[in-house]
Amino acid sequence: MASSLLRAGDLDKRIRIERPIAEEGFDDAGSQEWGTVENDVPASVTDILPSRGEKLANGINMATRPARVRMRYRDDVAPNMRFVMGDRVMTIVSGPAELGRRGGLEFMVEDYRPAGNGA
Repeated sequence: MASSLLRAGDLDKRIRIERPIAEEGFDDAGSQEWGTVENDVPASVTDILPSRGEKLANGINMATRPARVRMRYRDDVAPNMRFVMGDRVMTIVSGPAELGRRGGLEFMVEDYRPAGNGA
């Protein structure tokens, strides 16, 4: 059954799974550090078609790039983690959703950048 949900050929990208590392000192609050859970995880990353992708966050116009990420089932991925693919850092915004009976996982992710002309 798992083979019909996620075929090896569909997992054509490689991502790194990262988790937040808890800061110990009072002065470290807010200086988010990330640790690698696993490198080189086969995944399918599908961008969602654009539609009203810009929004206002704390008075700054931000553009989001939503995508769907699918991978083989694993039980060590939590919603507070993130995925990295090259220079693209993707925050998990929903999921994990189990596909079938441990046939795979699906996440909705977004990466952020300031909107407008970067020149």
